[in-house]
Amino acid sequence: MSQSQQILNYLKLGKPITPLEALHMFGCLRLAARIADLRKEGHIIWTSNITVNDKTFASYKLSQ
Repeated sequence: MSQSQQILNYLKLGKPITPLEALHMFGCLRLAARIADLRKEGHIIWTSNITVNDKTFASYKLSQ
């Protein structure tokens, strides 16, 4: 199963995903690229920016 499909299946569970989670769970180093691929397929995915300890990163969630 491709990384994009694994990420989509995870998002379909209603859970958000961050780049660090994608790396640990699926070995995905380029989550933003996989999200872009999923969006091109027509999936509606929301992006939220999260800041922790002065570090900002994205969190992605599938629109229900």
